[in-house]
Amino acid sequence: MAKKDKFDQAVLDEAMQPNTPRLKTQFEQDVLPKLTSEHGIGNRNAMPKLEKVTINVNVGRHLDGTKVPTNVREAVIHTLTTITGQKPVAIAAKKSVSNFKVREGYETAFKVTLRRDRMWHFVDRLFNLAAPRIKDFRGLNDKAFDRQGSYSMGLTEQGVFPEINMAEQGFTHGMNINFSFSNSNPELSKFVLAELGLPFKKPAKNKKN
Repeated sequence: MAKKDKFDQAVLDEAMQPNTPRLKTQFEQDVLPKLTSEHGIGNRNAMPKLEKVTINVNVGRHLDGTKVPTNVREAVIHTLTTITGQKPVAIAAKKSVSNFKVREGYETAFKVTLRRDRMWHFVDRLFNLAAPRIKDFRGLNDKAFDRQGSYSMGLTEQGVFPEINMAEQGFTHGMNINFSFSNSNPELSKFVLAELGLPFKKPAKNKKN
């Protein structure tokens, strides 16, 4: 379960507003100059860019016959719509996988793809409000990058988002979140995400004998 600690309401209010996202401003005013000074990238067109954020909730294992139970479907759609401001699309399985109870042609996941300002508002709330509410949180894995610099992380329950009232939820579920970059690699993407405030795990300190 998520922590029931207090969160910064001002941060949530600002992050939900339809104004210029503050994290986008931070990226342009603070992060881009550091990419030049610390990584020697002078051409803005050659700098890493966060293109989109994809939020995915797998529901295939909950199939009841040929359909996802109503309570599961409604809970997932409500969560994704609430935290992203965008209605998710249902994804059908392209092939059957018996070990995971996935059947070809049947709904197996719900997905939201965020770009531009809506993406930046979501990332702001995720970094500054949701991540610190993860139970026993000690930072996110800093190795979950692919060769193109895209980063993936998972959440075990939707209650880490302050917009979600778990007392009103009939179904608890996690989600996978993917950050897709262009012009990047693992090192550059990690630098950008860390500068924007993604709380990675801190390196373990060597104990002195």
